[in-house]
Amino acid sequence: MSDTNPECSNLNALNTDVTESILSLLPIPSLVRFSTVSKLWRSIITSLPPSSSSPWLFLFGIHNTSSFHNQSFAFDPLSNSWLRLPFPSLPSLHLVGSDRFLFSTAPRFSFSPILKPNWRLTSPVRFARINPLLGVFPASSKLILVGGVGSIGGLVNIDDRSPVQIYDSTLDSWELCPPLPEAFRSNAHETLSSALCKSRFYVFDVSSCFISSFSLDTYTWSDVQTLRPPGLLFAFLNSCNDALVLGGMCNSDRGFSFNLWRVEEGSMEFSEIAIMPEALLFGLLVDCEDEDDGHRFRTLKCVGSGNLVYVFNEDGHKKYPACVCDIGVENGKCRWRSLPNLPSPVNNFHKLVSFCSTLSISDVFHSDEA
Repeated sequence: MSDTNPECSNLNALNTDVTESILSLLPIPSLVRFSTVSKLWRSIITSLPPSSSSPWLFLFGIHNTSSFHNQSFAFDPLSNSWLRLPFPSLPSLHLVGSDRFLFSTAPRFSFSPILKPNWRLTSPVRFARINPLLGVFPASSKLILVGGVGSIGGLVNIDDRSPVQIYDSTLDSWELCPPLPEAFRSNAHETLSSALCKSRFYVFDVSSCFISSFSLDTYTWSDVQTLRPPGLLFAFLNSCNDALVLGGMCNSDRGFSFNLWRVEEGSMEFSEIAIMPEALLFGLLVDCEDEDDGHRFRTLKCVGSGNLVYVFNEDGHKKYPACVCDIGVENGKCRWRSLPNLPSPVNNFHKLVSFCSTLSISDVFHSDEA
């Protein structure tokens, strides 16, 4: 006769199921702490299935002359807290972030998971790029490299007109495609914003408001259109919940405001979905004597993904203040809130790499533990 008590086994299984259900509701920073409670809890946590989550905001501050001053931060919207991340060793200072990865684009192209630094070189890129636009197509294991400036022997080639380059990770190979439309090329490394929506990679000029998209199905560019809501000073294009969202500064009869618009693919028709509260907007600004000077807004940047759009100030004098808008609230309403301050001390940087990405617990623990 077995010594095992069926009722006791069922109770243990029930307790494990309840524990798993509770832990699955917690933010990732809490799960990391609770994984040290016991081997059982660690096993449960590292075995949790991937779940949809609100995107985190990542900031990687790079100091050109002293790597000691480099810093990296991640904001978890569920716990409403910033985490200071160990700054990874870098193959170069030419970084781009997207979809849970950091990419070094020159002189050799390589990539690494954000939270588990492990740099992997790709086959040689045909044209090395500095400050390119980059998008990852998870469904096809491909990424697209657009714009930026050329790098030859470590030197910048400002007259470069290189084609779009697509990397296939399954084949470890690069493919050349038609370059950016001529309308974008004069400022291809300074004023371009991008958004990956479905099977199209959109490129938007922050200043001229030209927009075009590259189809991953046909490898062709769409006609160049203009996307400029009334009073727009500058804007950034994002992809949120499979829809295009434009976020930017306006100057209208109501004064300065930061607005969000939903943009229809194809027609480029737009509809306003949110306006940042004035108190939040002016809380992002560096003190300026001339209150009517629109140039003081030029250091604001907007990145978004999923249900969240983050707006922050890239000027280090105010230690990079930020706020966020939840555009996924029920009844079509949007909710703004400020983010807590970055954990001190915060250095000044020559370059700030910023992007959004969702995370799961498997991104935190090594694959042999998950």
